[in-house]
Amino acid sequence: MKDYDPYMHTAEHVLNQTMVRMFGCERAFSSHLEKKKSKVDYNFNRELSELEKEEIAKQVNSILKQGLPVKIESMPISEALKQFNLSRLPKSVNEELRIVRIGNYDACPCIGNHVENTDVVGEFILGNCTFENNILRIRFKLKR
Repeated sequence: MKDYDPYMHTAEHVLNQTMVRMFGCERAFSSHLEKKKSKVDYNFNRELSELEKEEIAKQVNSILKQGLPVKIESMPISEALKQFNLSRLPKSVNEELRIVRIGNYDACPCIGNHVENTDVVGEFILGNCTFENNILRIRFKLKR
């Protein structure tokens, strides 16, 4: 199991799903999650406007405040292939995948630590966003 901060990791899942829903992009292809601040990278085609940045933070905080349960389940790879993009999965994965579900908002294969409910994550604060070479980097922190 990856040793990510469970609060940041849960917030990252909500941010990823928010980006997918708002922009139709894929989940982040790279992330660096720390207790104090974190960053995620997306394949993207432009910079974000200030209004879009505000809306992302608003949406993420709205979901976190809903108090959604975070559940872990196992799923056969054959079933997961029908529901998820598994391109980032290491070849060493056995036949069962660990799926993290955040209420009805997000679900994805994941090996990291998470909180049990989104209401304990705290306030999501969107930091600096940069765009270079078709990569959008979003930095964020949590206020708890």
